[in-house]
Amino acid sequence: MTPVPLSPAAIVQNAYVVRDLDEACVRFHERYHVGPFVGGVEFELGAHQYRGQPEASVRVRGVFVQAGPLNVELIQVLSQTPSAFHDMFPSGKEGLHHVAVFCDDYESQRDAWAMSGCPVASEFTLAWGAQICYIDARHEFGHMIELYPQDAVIRDMYRQARDAAAGWDGSKLVIPWA
Repeated sequence: MTPVPLSPAAIVQNAYVVRDLDEACVRFHERYHVGPFVGGVEFELGAHQYRGQPEASVRVRGVFVQAGPLNVELIQVLSQTPSAFHDMFPSGKEGLHHVAVFCDDYESQRDAWAMSGCPVASEFTLAWGAQICYIDARHEFGHMIELYPQDAVIRDMYRQARDAAAGWDGSKLVIPWA
């Protein structure tokens, strides 16, 4: 199969599925000396399409933390709904789940990945209307790829993690989104 042309992409995030979000924040801080972790509240990834079929929302808790120029996301999956998360890690398992990239044309990049042999495992519509998806690239890279549109809310989440790290005094390990 001839690969469909994909746009150049910069990896902006490495994301890990973790068993216990609070413990993982402590562990990542102790090992990598990063902080603070921004977020920590439970939320739903709704309007879920799993492998092209409607599926229940996925409940998660997550945080962003800045590690030099790279953002790191830690995700604790709280529901058993079939999804890209459970495809990689059955309950109780953890590890690198995906890398994330922003797309200038989200739909064409999503479709190009699928046509090149990397199907969409899960696609969600976020509360404010933006769509994101997880491309199943395990056979090529050993992980999923998260595609983002150029979205102001998502970009602001990255900014908050960068700004929090730049001014962090070490006093509170997890801080809420602003």
